[in-house]
Amino acid sequence: MQRQEGRKSVKNRKKTTLSIDVANITLGLGIVILAVISFLNPSDHMLLLPVIFFLGAVLNLLNGIYGFYQSGREMKKKLGALFQCIGGILLLGVSILGVFSIWLV
Repeated sequence: MQRQEGRKSVKNRKKTTLSIDVANITLGLGIVILAVISFLNPSDHMLLLPVIFFLGAVLNLLNGIYGFYQSGREMKKKLGALFQCIGGILLLGVSILGVFSIWLV
C-alpha cells in the first residue's frame, strides 16, 4: 500500500511541477507580447499596462505559493517564497491602482 501511495505522490508532484512550468511559460509569453504591443502605441493601449502588472502578480504569487509548499522545513526557501508572494501582492496593488487611474482619466 505504501508503495502505491508513494507513486501517487511522485506522480502528483510531477503533474504539479509540469502545470507550474506551463503556467510560467504561458504567462511569460503573454507578458512579453502585451508589453511589445503596449510600447508600440502607448496612447491606444493604455489598459494593457495594468493587465501586464496583473499577469506579473499572478506569476509571482503562483511561484511563491508553490515554492512555499515545496520548501519543506527550510526557512531560507520559505522566506524567499514569502518575499515572492509579497512582490506579487505589491504588483497586484500596482495593477489595481493603474486600472483606477486609467478609469478616472
